[in-house]
Amino acid sequence: MVLSAEDKHNVKAAWGKIGGHGAEYVTEALERMFLTYPTTRTYFPHFDVSHGSAQVKAHGKKVADALTTAAGHLDDLPGALSALSDLHAQELHMDPVNFKLLSHFLLVTLVNHHPEVFSPMVLASMDKFLASVSTFLTSKYC
Repeated sequence: MVLSAEDKHNVKAAWGKIGGHGAEYVTEALERMFLTYPTTRTYFPHFDVSHGSAQVKAHGKKVADALTTAAGHLDDLPGALSALSDLHAQELHMDPVNFKLLSHFLLVTLVNHHPEVFSPMVLASMDKFLASVSTFLTSKYC
């Protein structure tokens, strides 16, 4: 999926407004995903997935950090996400559907917290961005 110049502008602006709250928003999205789709928990058997779990918060921070890196490298997502793509393909074998689910729940969470930022155009750009991230993370799957 190709991000237009407008998409890149929208993603950078929106991610900039999220500020230092990325980890808490991703954590909230993970909690929503685990609650709504319990099968997604199978990839985290060692996690306490209850609300406020330190393990979910730590994973939320990792995901938010990766998205911050991706948002800062929109012209080279494959380069920015290469190591994560290797990890998911070679070690974790995460079901690609989970990336789509988490993207959906993250968008819902972001709009819930920042409705003034997420116009239909910005929402569409963020959706394309998250879809691109998901595509690159699964690009090395066999």
